[in-house]
Amino acid sequence: MHHHAYLWTGPKSRFDHEALRRPPHPDPPPPTARPEVRQRHREVAAGFPLCDLPPLEPAYWLVKPASLVRGTWTEAAPAANWLTEQLRLHAHRFAREPPRDLTPSVTRRLASGGDVCLGFYLEHPSFLSLALITCSPNRAAPRLGCPLTPPPTPHDRPA
Repeated sequence: MHHHAYLWTGPKSRFDHEALRRPPHPDPPPPTARPEVRQRHREVAAGFPLCDLPPLEPAYWLVKPASLVRGTWTEAAPAANWLTEQLRLHAHRFAREPPRDLTPSVTRRLASGGDVCLGFYLEHPSFLSLALITCSPNRAAPRLGCPLTPPPTPHDRPA
């Protein structure tokens, strides 16, 4: 088990585009569906994994590009320290008072295999999203693979 860190900050108006933050339905529309419905499903299926916006379901960070991973730790405490440091670095931009020290509770949650996702309004109209996602496997979505796992080489593939 290990933990990946993700950080997104940007305009609140972009964050509010929930359609871009929602994974495509696992079953494509039937061939009898209207062409625009089938086309929209293809667009969402192709675009969702590449979009840098925080997904509505935190585990889906794992299908995003590995370039979005801000850090990876095998122990919970260093991952929690990263989150605490990000809160400190962004504290001057918070619209309200920043949260108290969350390190102990974040460490416990990660150590138990859970994910931690936090979101904060920054000076108008920005938003900060921080996530620590447990990987290999993720408890909420064990079928999702690790974004940093290299693809198998020809010698690693089953014969």
